[in-house]
Amino acid sequence: MKGINMKIKKLIIILILVISTGISMFFIPWSILSYWMAPLQDDIQNEIEYAADNGFDGVIVYVDRAGEVETYASGWQNRENEIPANPETLFKIASISKLYIAAATTKLIDADMLSVDDTLSSLLPELVGRIEYADKITLKMMLQHRSGIPNFVDDPDFSWDYIPTTNETALELVLDEAADFEPDNKYSYSNTNYLLIGDILDKTLGYSHHEFINNEILKPLGLKNTYNLLTDVPIENVMSGYSVGYEWDVKYNDFANSAGSMVATIEDVGIFIRALNDGSLFTDDEQALYTSLYTYDHTGLLPGYQSIAKYHKDIDTVVIQFNNTSGGKMWNKAEILYNNILKIIKR
Repeated sequence: MKGINMKIKKLIIILILVISTGISMFFIPWSILSYWMAPLQDDIQNEIEYAADNGFDGVIVYVDRAGEVETYASGWQNRENEIPANPETLFKIASISKLYIAAATTKLIDADMLSVDDTLSSLLPELVGRIEYADKITLKMMLQHRSGIPNFVDDPDFSWDYIPTTNETALELVLDEAADFEPDNKYSYSNTNYLLIGDILDKTLGYSHHEFINNEILKPLGLKNTYNLLTDVPIENVMSGYSVGYEWDVKYNDFANSAGSMVATIEDVGIFIRALNDGSLFTDDEQALYTSLYTYDHTGLLPGYQSIAKYHKDIDTVVIQFNNTSGGKMWNKAEILYNNILKIIKR
């Protein structure tokens, strides 16, 4: 009898697994499932060419294996004029910009111009009474997205078609709103944190933090193709951006605050990520401080632009991926593509 019961239990478990798998497959869009199930290509170039045939307008990839660099491109830089994707083109790196802001903040903290424990109320006193818990929110909490300050891009009045052109207009979307949670209670990603940090850096320095980033990060690393703002470069040098279901090139949309304003070539981002991770960007004290404050890799997402920038310590390899198609299920596909590229590198 005991043996029969065990067999019944095993059959029930198998049945549950089969049903669960069937339900999962029913709810996963077929376009994602079929792309995920596609055979891995022989090399990176073939992999991104397959991606360009499966919904991506253009893909650029940078691989730095212990200092040996290769770049790859497929699809279109501009599909209307059939201009091929080019690794030397400029790209909106979106929230990867936060790594540069966090690095700049680290340098100012190490120089005793700021402290991790400085409160928002002491740094920007004009926000007392406008942002809840301003007297309890610290600079460290903002850096780590633990402030509870609402994300202005999630506000119902925010529109990607009419992006706020100044920090003030973006910030107005969350002023006098209730906090998402009490400070340091949990993690919740909020672009407002880095918008405010940009203002804090400007006030602390007495000049634009863009200039500080240029002098203390970009120039020392020889990054001549990284810019703080879209308006710093000729727009024709920027890769076109496309959003699923939207007909027009969206590269003219300007997300102009420190939460994600930078544009760069993929090589420049790769050099920065390597320096951020290997210690060549910082002194030993700065490196230890940065490690306690923020992450060493990042993703970026703006309409028409998706990016992934990571250092893989186990194989001493930096892998950066840019693709200029967003919306729909394109982020899922971008993650699948990135994982496929890693599999090709590791095999």
